[in-house]
Amino acid sequence: MRIAQIAPLTEAVPPLLYGGTERIVSFLTEELVALGHDVTLFASGDSVTSARLEAMCPRALRLDPGVRDAMAPHFLMLEQVFRRAAEFDVLHFHLDYWPFSLFGRQPTPFLTTLHGRLDLPELWPLYRAHARAPLVSISDAQRAPMPWANWARTIHHGLPERLLAPHPGASPSYLAFLGRIAPEKRVDRAIEIAARAGLPIRVAAKVDRVDRDYFEERIRPLMAQGHVEFIGEIGDAEKAAFLSGAQALLFPIDWPEPFGLVMIEAMACGTPVIAFNRGSVPEVVEDGLTGFVVDDVDAAVAAVRRLPALSRGAIRRRFEERFTARRMAEDYVALYRALAGAAALPRVPAIAAE
Repeated sequence: MRIAQIAPLTEAVPPLLYGGTERIVSFLTEELVALGHDVTLFASGDSVTSARLEAMCPRALRLDPGVRDAMAPHFLMLEQVFRRAAEFDVLHFHLDYWPFSLFGRQPTPFLTTLHGRLDLPELWPLYRAHARAPLVSISDAQRAPMPWANWARTIHHGLPERLLAPHPGASPSYLAFLGRIAPEKRVDRAIEIAARAGLPIRVAAKVDRVDRDYFEERIRPLMAQGHVEFIGEIGDAEKAAFLSGAQALLFPIDWPEPFGLVMIEAMACGTPVIAFNRGSVPEVVEDGLTGFVVDDVDAAVAAVRRLPALSRGAIRRRFEERFTARRMAEDYVALYRALAGAAALPRVPAIAAE
């Protein structure tokens, strides 16, 4: 198939450090090429891919201080994809609702994977207005605020099977927090859980500009505690050692997480996950097998004591069975073929606003 992948321009594909959406776009693109498809990636010019790269800006916008309006390059990209749409069998967007109006008025099948939260009421009228746009959810839980939307399928994320693996000779000795420091990610809870469990915690996390004040005022003072080590952002090359050395990954979120890529990164390393029961967590973590799903800090502390009952080998095997990039790509190809083979895009009646 001739497939266009249209990525955000904020980060490179794959990102140098943090960047969940762009990382998934990279994994998917590379697997589609490996499966023999003709793939064109619309992304920043510093992206690295075995697909055909169409550079929409010289480098990732987050790393370009000269760009003050990040929306302008994105909308120029949409226009360029629109003009070339007939070259492809399917257009796959990773830009939330941005393509709906333009691409709903042309014949090439398109779909959008939604990577973010949908529990914001201001979004709902917009999705109702574009009720024919096919959507992919990254968890069933993500759909909950908009059950009436035109959901084509839920496709869980996946990682390349050999990207991360248990680190030889690792002796798990600490708890880990990986990802982004933000109020909804609750690194403060992770620090408390570790303290109460009597274990050190290593925090490998990015601090976005929007969260800088939160970090300085609320989190940095917690980092001064003796059991806390703040590492900062890490890339894929460092994750296997970091996660393999952890007794568990702590994921004490306080929001409806649409997926949570770090959970399957931990599983790829055979590392259990202790996660709060929010959003996608019960779809990703199999309680008592790949980790523990808990409701509060007390339960998380108790779960730390139950970690020896879990098999790190079994956790790795479940990753291979459920969360590889090959499985993800095959799921998407089945959907692409269904869309490309249809005489027209699915016709879903608009639902009146309540």
